[in-house]
Formats: sequence, structure tokens, C-alpha cells
Amino acid sequence: MVEEWSIAELARTSGVTSRTLRHYDAIGLLPADRIAAGGVRHYGRASVLRLQQILVLRELGLGLPEIAEVVNEDKDAAEALRGHLMRLLAERERFDRLARTVADTIAHLEGEKQMKPEELFEGIDPVRQAAYEAEIVDRFGPEAEAHIAEGKRRMAVWDKSRAQEVEHEYAAIEDAAVELIEAGVAPSDPRSMELMERQYAAVSLFWTPDRRSFTGLGRMYVDAPDFKARYDAKHPALAEFLRDAVAAYAEQRLR
Repeated sequence: MVEEWSIAELARTSGVTSRTLRHYDAIGLLPADRIAAGGVRHYGRASVLRLQQILVLRELGLGLPEIAEVVNEDKDAAEALRGHLMRLLAERERFDRLARTVADTIAHLEGEKQMKPEELFEGIDPVRQAAYEAEIVDRFGPEAEAHIAEGKRRMAVWDKSRAQEVEHEYAAIEDAAVELIEAGVAPSDPRSMELMERQYAAVSLFWTPDRRSFTGLGRMYVDAPDFKARYDAKHPALAEFLRDAVAAYAEQRLR
């Protein structure tokens, strides 16, 4: 018996929306194996395994073009998964170190633990962080260095509860943006502007952008691989929606 899943069944099983699966089909990343009457896409076992590989690579922070290169390599499926497993284990170890560092730092700030300066940076990838900060300075000019320093200064006094509040707010904004996308709401719609008011307030917890820098930040949501991978993981149109909504908000409400 041939194993096969309709697009609705695969969406339900994998947790990926049908819209995302249609997008993957349209760009050739995950073509349907068969299109039945009424245009319903169907997928076989090999395609289901390919989707798993795509989602694993997405979790590792790769953008869709890079994912396409990897999954299109002529490799045995088990061999490819072994490579992904090694990367996942390495990332898990790094995040475990980073989580320990954050927990220790909270204890340090609350007077429960002493830390040496070098211990504050355990688990942090200095090359990645430096490259990210350099890209921001390159885009926005030397004044961005002051924004980066200010953001670090503000975050240094946050306790665990405050950090979680900020993280949850960003996630809630992204989820609300996905709802607007699914409802067909335009980035310049008043409902989008209300949501971007929250986005601007969230960014302003770190630094206070003006029209130019907020617009530039929105462009980074699409242009910067880390941002793009984060938003692609939630919805294939999320990065572009946020970029356009941020630009509309900045034009309407900022100087």
C-alpha cells in the first residue's frame, strides 16, 4: 500500500501551515508528488522525510535558499541526517552553556554568586555577535554603536522575569502579525499600525529608533539571515510583512 498524505494531513501532522507548504511547493523546495482533483496536493513518504529535513535546517537558522542547497544534495537520507544531528548536538551544547551563563549572571546580579569577567561570556559566539553588530553599524552609521551600547546597558539590569516578559511580547507581536497576514490585512492597514506601535515600543526597550533607523531595522528582517530564518519559521511571508509594516509606521508616525 502506498503511503500518502494530503496537504491538510501533512500540515496537521507536521505543524506547518498549508500556506507554508504551498509556498514551499511554489519555490520548488517541497513539490507535491501528486495533485488530485480539485487541486489538492498529496505527498509521499520521501517528501515527508524531506520536509523533516527542511524543518531541522530551519531550526538551525538556515534561510530557505541555503536549505534548498542542502536538501538538493545527492546524499543518502540517513547520511544527511547524521550531519544534521551533529550540528544539532553542537548547538544544544552551545545553548546549554549559554543558558548556564544567563542563570549564573542573574544570580550574580541578585548578589547570590560571584563571577569572573570571562565567565560572563561563556556560550556566547563572539564572532557571530561581532558580525551582527558590525552589520548594524554599517547600515545605520556610527550612531548605531551608541544604540548597541545602550541596549547592552539596559539588558544588564534585567532580571529573569523581565527578560521573559520582553521575549513573550516579541513572540506575541509575531503571532499577531501572522494572524493579520492570514486574514489578508495589508501592512499599511490601521490594524497593522496598531501592532507596529507595540513593535516600536518593544524595540524602544533597547534603544529609541527614529524614522530612518526603524525603517532600516525593518529591512534587516528580510536581509539579515538570522532575522529571516526566525520569521520564516513562523510564516513564509512574515519577514516581508513586518518590513513593510515597519516602513509604513515609520513614514506615518516617526520623524
